[in-house]
Amino acid sequence: MNPLQPIDHAALRTNQAVIILLLLISFILNLSWLAGLVGLMMLGGALIGKPAFGWLYAGLLKPRGWLKPDVLMDNRQPHAFAQGFGGVVLLSAGFLFLSGSSIVGWGLVWLVIALASLNLFVGFCVGCAVYYWLNRLKVPGFTQSPPPGTAAGWRPRREEQG
Repeated sequence: MNPLQPIDHAALRTNQAVIILLLLISFILNLSWLAGLVGLMMLGGALIGKPAFGWLYAGLLKPRGWLKPDVLMDNRQPHAFAQGFGGVVLLSAGFLFLSGSSIVGWGLVWLVIALASLNLFVGFCVGCAVYYWLNRLKVPGFTQSPPPGTAAGWRPRREEQG
């Protein structure tokens, strides 16, 4: 098991906000290709272990002082898993759009919007919770447990950081 790492949750929240915004634009303007592009970006971010739109936070918002870092000791893997799973859901939506199943495709887009909103506004990451449950079931590759004092899927508390 790897030790906890400092994770900037402001970067994660920026990522979620950008995902929500782009997916809402894709729905409002009926740009199904944009939803697919967001899915590809999310998969790419998951593969490199960074938020897909973290560059916006690191390159613009943080340097200008518009957002402050919110570094918490946490596990990187559950966040990458959640982002990758969201990317797979959006790519599935893209294939549904191509096959003429727009209603189901937009339903999947709205599922990602809802789950990203839950994470952004409430602090509960469903994908992270699934990761931790798979760890508890001893599924190979799911090696991390939630930070001490944190229930599966919830954002770690600052007072637990020591």
